Parts: sequence; structure tokens; C-alpha cells
Amino acid sequence: MSKYGEDFLRMAKRPLPIHAEELDHWFDLMRRGSLLPPRSIQAVYSGLVGHALSDPRVDPEHYYYYTWMVDYLASQDVIVNELSAQLIGMAFVSTGVLKTDLPEPLTLNPWQVDDLMEWSLVSKKAVIIENNGVFIWLHHLHPQWPLIDQGGNDFQPAYLKLLSRFVRRGLQVTYLGDLDATGIRMADTLRQALPECPAFLAIQSPKRLMGWLSMYGKDDVIRTQEQKVQNSELRKEMNSIVLLGKFVEQEQLLEEYEQLIEAWLKKDDLF
Repeated sequence: MSKYGEDFLRMAKRPLPIHAEELDHWFDLMRRGSLLPPRSIQAVYSGLVGHALSDPRVDPEHYYYYTWMVDYLASQDVIVNELSAQLIGMAFVSTGVLKTDLPEPLTLNPWQVDDLMEWSLVSKKAVIIENNGVFIWLHHLHPQWPLIDQGGNDFQPAYLKLLSRFVRRGLQVTYLGDLDATGIRMADTLRQALPECPAFLAIQSPKRLMGWLSMYGKDDVIRTQEQKVQNSELRKEMNSIVLLGKFVEQEQLLEEYEQLIEAWLKKDDLF
């Protein structure tokens, strides 16, 4: 048992959660003043689901342990340096897509959208990332990559209007999201709202999704209940999730994403 666990048992007088030791790595980084990835990535790398450390309803035991330990370290003058994933609510968040001298990610609000429909693009391709934390961490690791933040289920009219215009102007986009029923339904919602996007599933293809489910899938009856989708390729992905009864979160795929995104961006063709 680590000193973190011993301190928690002695002072909080509660049992340790099952994955307590897997969280020690993050507490060590906090003590060293290192930059931590968004909390959802910390959770998945520790064997938990993405919202376990940020939503007390998802995993109360681990949430309590983690937040207690963060407060305890703060009382010892440890400053937690964590990359924030709080990007929801903005019309359009991107990096490496629009010509700008401003620091990125570039965040646009609905009042700016109409004036930016014809703004200069600096990339012919971009990767749409559904998860805020994955988006901002990939930008931290690869600041030159052209990325667009989807921001979860937040399909704002201004966001769709601007993205659709960029696609009509020739920007080729591909999509990466959570591999559960809701994630596939969200991908379908976006796909139906955009013009023709031949590269939309160039990375997250039905074949690759099946492989990811087989290698990394977690069982969950609720997250794998069938939802209606219109796109034929996304129906295949929905069927795979329902058939296997497994889901995969984006945070689990970060290392593969890095290789696959880099390869796709370098290719002259779309696939």
C-alpha cells in the first residue's frame, strides 16, 4: 500500500477503492508539478470509465478518493497543474484549421460565425474529435495538427453552419468519437448535418471499430442498447456494438489515435 492509501485510511477513515493504487501515478505527478492530462484521460489510464473522477454519480468511491487526495495535497501547498477540458458552450473550437495569429485552440462564438464563413483555411484536412479532453490533450501533444472539437452532444446551429461551409469549400473531415451506442448516434447526427464527407469514417471504420471492441471493449448493457442511425456504415458500427455488448471510450485509444491521425494527415488521398 502506498503512502497515499495509508494517509487516506488514517485520516478519511474510509476503505480504499479497488483502483486506488492505479491513481498513485497522478498524485506523484501532482507533487512534481507536472502537467496532467484532462481528468477523463487520467481515469481511463487508471482502469476507470471516463467520467469516474469528474462526476460523483458515475463512480462515487473513486471520485471521493481522488478529490479527497487532491484537497489533501493542496493543503500541503501542492499546486495541481491539470489541462482543462471545459470547452463546451462555444460555437466552434479548432486548431490548425483557420489562418490566425492568435494562440490556439481558436474559440469562436455564434456572433463571429457569419463573418468567418469565407475565412482562409490553412489545412485541406481536419480531424473532428468528439471528446473535449481527448481534443485538448492531442493538441497539447501535437500543436500543429488540424483538429476540430465536437464537444459531445452539443450540436449548436452556429457550429454546424460553419463546419458545413468549410466542408463545402473543400475541407475533408474525418470523425473520432466514443464507441458506444450514443457515440455512434452522435456521429450519425453530425454526418446527416454535413455535406458529402467521403473521409468521415476513414479512421473510425466499421472494420477498425470491430477490432477495437474486441481488444479494448468493456461490457455494459445500457451503453450498448441499440439506437437509430441513418448512415449505412454507422449502422454497421451500431450493430457491432449491440452484438458484442461492449463499448470503448476515446481515452482508451489515444496511442492508436496518434499513429492513425498522423498517417491520415500525411496521405495525399482521403483513405
